[in-house]
Amino acid sequence: MDKKFGFSIWYFIIAFWGIILLQEIYLASQHLDEVPYSQFKVWVLEDKVAEVAITDTLINGKLKPNVQEDGLKEKWFKTIRVDDPDLVRLLEEKNVEFSGVIVSTLWKDVASWVIPILIFGAIWFFILRKVGQGAGGSFMRIGQSKAKVYMEKDIPVGMKDVAGVDEAKDELLEVIEFLQTPEKFTRIGGRIPKGVLLVGPPGTGKTLLARAIAGEAAVPFFSISGSEFVEMFVGVGAARVRDLFEKAKGKAPCIIFIDELDALGKARGSGPMVHEEREQTLNQLLVEMDGFDPRVGVIILAATNRPEILDQALLRAGRFDRQVLVDRPDRSGRKAILEIHVKVVKLADDVTLEKIAAMTPGMVGADLANVINEGALLAVRRNRETVGQADLEEAVERVVAGLEKKSRVLNKEERTRVAHHEVGHALVAMMIPGSDPIQKISIIPRGIAALGYTMQLPTEDRYLLTESELESKIAILLGGRVAEELIFGEASTGASDDLQKATNIAKRMIKNYGMSEKLGTVALDPSGPSTFLTPNDHAPRDTYSEETAREIDQEVRRLIDSQQARVQSLLRQVKPVLIQGAEQLLADEVMSGESLQELLRLNEPPTITVST
Repeated sequence: MDKKFGFSIWYFIIAFWGIILLQEIYLASQHLDEVPYSQFKVWVLEDKVAEVAITDTLINGKLKPNVQEDGLKEKWFKTIRVDDPDLVRLLEEKNVEFSGVIVSTLWKDVASWVIPILIFGAIWFFILRKVGQGAGGSFMRIGQSKAKVYMEKDIPVGMKDVAGVDEAKDELLEVIEFLQTPEKFTRIGGRIPKGVLLVGPPGTGKTLLARAIAGEAAVPFFSISGSEFVEMFVGVGAARVRDLFEKAKGKAPCIIFIDELDALGKARGSGPMVHEEREQTLNQLLVEMDGFDPRVGVIILAATNRPEILDQALLRAGRFDRQVLVDRPDRSGRKAILEIHVKVVKLADDVTLEKIAAMTPGMVGADLANVINEGALLAVRRNRETVGQADLEEAVERVVAGLEKKSRVLNKEERTRVAHHEVGHALVAMMIPGSDPIQKISIIPRGIAALGYTMQLPTEDRYLLTESELESKIAILLGGRVAEELIFGEASTGASDDLQKATNIAKRMIKNYGMSEKLGTVALDPSGPSTFLTPNDHAPRDTYSEETAREIDQEVRRLIDSQQARVQSLLRQVKPVLIQGAEQLLADEVMSGESLQELLRLNEPPTITVST
């Protein structure tokens, strides 16, 4: 790539002093020997001077060629001019050529003022320019839009490069058709929505989808983040909004894409502090969206994962009047996304993308791209020419559970406890009807604090869970702790993460889902978590009384205790399988779900009671 030339103030300083140095060298090379005026007068009387030049303050002279004077390096000399009325007459008598040079001091005075002003002005200009560049743009152009402009030839992405969001693609095909053939809509009085808001979890491809629309319609694409509008200077954000829309109108038909709209479009007056500059920027955006004619061919796309905090004025009809959900892909969608990302990867013949898609429920497009990349890196690390199924499966584990920590050496007692802990999880999952099948059990440490893990493979995507299914999830999470208590007589700190997850599920069952007979069918946390972000269960809530809070704590404890008793009953029935499975896991470090299922089948007692 061509390197851009960057001007530095040091270049200017070096050039300035270089000119001064060259001038001094030139003047030194033109050095004239200075002689007293009396000596000059004697040389004139002795007819040794060939010519002179008289200025206001100096007399420059040259001796005749045949004259040689001691102390003079050259024929040229200079002397100070004195007020001598007889000098001109004497020069005429001796036939000395002379000329009078009137040197005005006006240019010196002007230069002494103008040159320093120009120098310091240039230095100040470049300093301001560097300061402006440090803030993300030229200081003098701070009010101009910082949007990146991609012309139609610079957008190689099309709808063929987007997968897993078929419903969103269908919704946006109408936008593409309008940009290509607007007369089809305008001839009967129809108009395209002024703004389309893409909402969905992070990483689902909202930005990619917007670029695909621009690439498919072959129109310019203005891309900017919501946070780039607001600066420390008052009025800059509103100026940038105006400039952005003016530029877009000049390149219509085109698409304006505002990423992370929640950074700019948060509801006005919300929160304890009011951000005046952000609100002014939002007001200008509302005015621009409401004021321009959609028939000019400017379509506004925006993306956010927090639509619940946006200002309602943005979401009304006539602005962002269409919302398109870009949700997490289902199983078939994940397979389609994987097929796109493996186009640049050399796959082995044993790769089954269907299985990888089944192993990655809940993953978005960015996660799946990371899985493929991790699999390729693993294959290179193992000196393989192609990426195999084992590489991709291990890549899924790396993304889900973290890197293997082979350097983390556990002592014998810790390994034994971790083995029983993980087998306890797996056995409870196998004995509870409707649980996801166990794929793999491992006691190889991964991630930051995981000393082992149990991986379940869902058979299908689920979008809602019943009360009994949530209770089963709590039971599976408690399986490791109960197994430790059953074998060693006490629990360890290794179950802290499981206990926290189980408690969070129980809290949401009581507070959000109304799954408590004592408290009734009420939502005690009506605000709820963010729509697409991870819920924050530690945030303080003041939506119920202290008495209700006490009852919530009692119900959460009752729910956890009941599932703990359920798990204790299950694991006591299969204690021999728990011990054998842990021994096999200690020997091999990794155990498949089929192997543990076979142990359970061979040691199955006559009656196993599965409590509910």
